[in-house]
Amino acid sequence: MKIQQIRNATLIIEYAQTKFLIDPLLARRGAYPGFEGTPNNHLFNPTVDLPVPMDEILNVDAVIVTHTHPDHWDEAAKTLLPKHLPLFTQHEQDRELIKSQGFTDVRLLQGANFNGISLVQTLGQHGSDAAIEAIGTVLGEVCGVVFKHPKEKTLYIAGDTVWNQYVHASLKEHDPDVAILNAGDAQVTGLGPIIMGKQDVYEVYQAAPKATLIATHMESVNHAVLTREELHEFSAEKGMTDRLLIPEDGEVYSL
Repeated sequence: MKIQQIRNATLIIEYAQTKFLIDPLLARRGAYPGFEGTPNNHLFNPTVDLPVPMDEILNVDAVIVTHTHPDHWDEAAKTLLPKHLPLFTQHEQDRELIKSQGFTDVRLLQGANFNGISLVQTLGQHGSDAAIEAIGTVLGEVCGVVFKHPKEKTLYIAGDTVWNQYVHASLKEHDPDVAILNAGDAQVTGLGPIIMGKQDVYEVYQAAPKATLIATHMESVNHAVLTREELHEFSAEKGMTDRLLIPEDGEVYSL
């Protein structure tokens, strides 16, 4: 497989000769205000430019939207993506929303098979129990996805989740060879992290002793406070450098 870090949680994954675009955030730098009630909300999102030309990003076979928060499915994506592209969502609510935005081939992720690739939806939680109790209606439902094909390694995208029993269960059930973690430690002021931070990455490293880990969702939106430099330092301190990859935007891995 080939995995290209685009920006934030946006990835291009070439798997079993099929290209998937994951969680597209496609606007120009600074197009949107920062998220209210979060650190550094004076900054405008996205905080960095796209690293590759738009035509390369749009040249895919299908799109997966793990949830419809605007840093995973933005106004530019709704405008720029061809409306006929197969697009996978976590549940009927997101499916109907995206259909209402003009997309004609919107499918449910759970149990899907695309070009011989099995897609398995996984559970996540977009923050701690306390955060969900306080603003669960804002944080909403999220998911991850596992890719399986006889000629490929098993790939797990955890999605916007903290380390918890759902991630642990997915690792145990699917035993992935590669796991992509949204690891920018995005925060809500007063409620803490709503995606993984460095300690969460270490928990996954310990729980999945054979998996190559890839850290994404970093240094692209105002409330993601963990830097690549800090994660590199923590990785060296914890002895994770053998299996933890921290791509720069635009970087490609062949695994």
